[in-house]
Amino acid sequence: MTSAGLWQKQHELLCDAVREAGELALRMSRAGVDSWDKTDGTPVSDADLAVDKLLAARLQAETPEFGWLSEEIGREDGTQGKSNVWVVDPIDGTSAYLSGSEHWCVGACLLSQGRPVAAAAFAPAQGRFYEAMLGAGARLNGNTMRVSGKQELDGSSFVAHKSAISQSKWKSPVPQINCAMTTSLILRHCVVATGEFDGAIAFGKKHDWDLAPGDLIVHEAGGSTRDLDARRFVYNRAGTRQNGLMAGSKALLDEIRERLHTVAA
Repeated sequence: MTSAGLWQKQHELLCDAVREAGELALRMSRAGVDSWDKTDGTPVSDADLAVDKLLAARLQAETPEFGWLSEEIGREDGTQGKSNVWVVDPIDGTSAYLSGSEHWCVGACLLSQGRPVAAAAFAPAQGRFYEAMLGAGARLNGNTMRVSGKQELDGSSFVAHKSAISQSKWKSPVPQINCAMTTSLILRHCVVATGEFDGAIAFGKKHDWDLAPGDLIVHEAGGSTRDLDARRFVYNRAGTRQNGLMAGSKALLDEIRERLHTVAA
């Protein structure tokens, strides 16, 4: 059986669950939700928890032997030792969600041996459903996606915070890139996968659930993702924190690593 055929059933389950969860989150946003700050100062809402609960119920009911790792529930006992693990960000971009912005999504993926093999991200306020399966390509609303393939950093467009082109981060000269921003880190991957942006870069520590769904989507669209030390991501390790993100064509990532002056601490 091909790698694509191996994960087809789980991919279909994942897409159905993520779509249902996104529709729930959108309904709750229109009705009004309660929110508060977590101990790390980031916001969370009752919608985050409701979506997490829905995804856990749908995915774990069909695959009780799989591990579970999500932003809100955390890592279930024994998950690190399991080969197959669901990774979930119930609402990626909670601050945008709470403000009424469209720049948030429900994202989830299935890991096998620390790498994503099926992924879905639904931005219901934008009407965009992204999905990918290992060896089967990546799609937006059923249409195949491809990265732009831009080979040179100067003159490229990046989805990144404007601080990404600060002199302190680069050897001289600072790259001449055009930056735009979206709150959701998963959606930053997705707009690279569509070719709307040539690349993405994010400094600071990021978690597995911020990265793993978009990682597969970019790769299946013909691009690459790496941490800021140019290492391939491996998920479900002892710690969930990763050293930043860069995404785009391999040539862009090679140039970023060569020209970076400092990387995330």
